[in-house]
Amino acid sequence: MKNLENLVLRIWRQSGPDDPGRFQSYRIDSISDEASFLEMLDVLNEKLIGEGLEAIAFDHDCREGICGTCSLMIDGQPHGPQRGTATCQLHMRKFSSGETITVEPWRATAFPIIKDLIVDRAPFDRIVEAGGFITATTGGAPEANLTPVPKPVAEAAMDAAACIGCGACVAACPNGAASLFTAAKVSHLNLLPQGQAERWSRVEAMVETMEQYFGSCTNHGECEAACPKSISIDFIALMNKDYLSAKLKNRALISRT
Repeated sequence: MKNLENLVLRIWRQSGPDDPGRFQSYRIDSISDEASFLEMLDVLNEKLIGEGLEAIAFDHDCREGICGTCSLMIDGQPHGPQRGTATCQLHMRKFSSGETITVEPWRATAFPIIKDLIVDRAPFDRIVEAGGFITATTGGAPEANLTPVPKPVAEAAMDAAACIGCGACVAACPNGAASLFTAAKVSHLNLLPQGQAERWSRVEAMVETMEQYFGSCTNHGECEAACPKSISIDFIALMNKDYLSAKLKNRALISRT
């Protein structure tokens, strides 16, 4: 373990949605390289409060790479320089003494800034509300082995379900697209037998809700590279396939009524 000395943090400060915002620089004289990035921000905030200044607002919750709230752009990279890692899992050993680190909120039209490093990711909630659920009859819990799930299907569904909804895919995408997030939320249900009842209505509703808020996917692949859970863009292809099938199937159903 060693300490990093004389770090300069260039942090975006914005008092509210209507404030134009600005970068402001702060110095950290010494911090352990074992500290996480969020712990380093905690140290800085304690220093600011001790000096009678306003603390930097940033989102955080579990600090275990699960909740997805630690959404920071660090030196131009979502969640920082370590791939497959959320900000809360990023440690200061990835940086060097004397370095200047630029910290920003997500930059996406669909994610307006609330304050400092906090953005509003409510459009993600609207996508999930549109179809991120399954129909289940009320009553006692069914027998766990009643519906067999093939192992490859279970593994693929779990890979999709690993999405923590942080928004890094949107922040990294030059089009501000949310296709990787939506594809993960669609696929982890559409792949499973339990999700088949709403399969076609789900993908149609979620994709069309996504299109109300976000840009179009043009397969840059930046989303997969930025994702802290390394979710594959193969799920986008699967979502697009299901969406086209849904349009045909749902049109056929309407024509019969």
